[in-house]
Amino acid sequence: MILFKEGAIMLRTEICDLLGIELPIIQGGMAWIATAELAAAVSEAGGLGMIAAGNAPAEVVREEILKARQLTNKPFGVNVMLMSEHVDAVMKEILELRVSVITTGAGNPGKYLPDLKAAGIKVIPVVNSASLAKRLERAGVDAIIAEGMEAGGHVGTETTMVLVPYLVDTVNIPVIAAGGIVDGRGMAAAFMLGAKGVQMGTRFLCAEECIVHPKYKEAVINAADRDTCVTGARTGHPVRTLKNKLARRFRQLEESGASVEELENLGRGKLYAAARLGDVEEGSVMAGQGAALVKKIQPAREILREVAEEAEKLLAGCSVPVKDSIGVIRADSVNIIYNGITTKRGKLYSLTSLVCLHIKLSNL
Repeated sequence: MILFKEGAIMLRTEICDLLGIELPIIQGGMAWIATAELAAAVSEAGGLGMIAAGNAPAEVVREEILKARQLTNKPFGVNVMLMSEHVDAVMKEILELRVSVITTGAGNPGKYLPDLKAAGIKVIPVVNSASLAKRLERAGVDAIIAEGMEAGGHVGTETTMVLVPYLVDTVNIPVIAAGGIVDGRGMAAAFMLGAKGVQMGTRFLCAEECIVHPKYKEAVINAADRDTCVTGARTGHPVRTLKNKLARRFRQLEESGASVEELENLGRGKLYAAARLGDVEEGSVMAGQGAALVKKIQPAREILREVAEEAEKLLAGCSVPVKDSIGVIRADSVNIIYNGITTKRGKLYSLTSLVCLHIKLSNL
């Protein structure tokens, strides 16, 4: 259920209640980029900020969590990369510090779930297949993030447009859409597909509070519609980045039949080189296809408000006829609580089940 109120942003879904946030917008966990500063700024603005654990040692993650708590008293989370060599130690810190919520990627968090749930920590994995979504639902996760291949960083093979509604029809827990979403149009489209919230990473690369190198931000802002590519498929961990010298070298090695070890060696340390050192030619500039739609650097609060307001207008600014058992009601001004006219297990959700506000009735 998505609630709108005329004159103020009240874009609320069950994700807001689940996570204790004002807007159903989650900031993506981007390694070497999503630090306490960005997470706190997003949370202060009403979304859910995320600290990226990446492959950082547990003590570094702990420091970031404590720093974020000095910057905000609102909920924030930690994104955990399950393939990290430090994952067990990172999970111990998360449990000890009682972080509100974690998102996970690059694996199945199943073995950690009993302890996380016992501690009251919400768990939201990133998934790109129905089979994994079903297993995780049975295991007791609170929601899932359906991330399409349009996203930056590690990606799957399905598009957001296909993956989101498919997973909405597959599970009975909230689905959060990710991949290619950078503005209110994308957010509105995600809700029409049945999502209860969105996760954005690429858009927040250009938040003022994001500590990524200025040259990285400049590369994102200057990106055109065909300026990203996916490399590393042969390693089993394909990555979407902006095209540059490093991406071309990856392609050349892959086409020449290079070993997985050679490819992994080429990529080692390259995200740090781009994100922290500003090497946007020989470094890995991870960004989604939505980079082409990001045009300026803004405060996180302004980004959230802009996205939410645009989505609200697109979803609520409509005039629709509402038909129910007593006939047709003509409504010439409708602000709606909208879940998308979508099917779930064969059931059609009609407009009358989507709670209308400020309906001006005529010709009854």
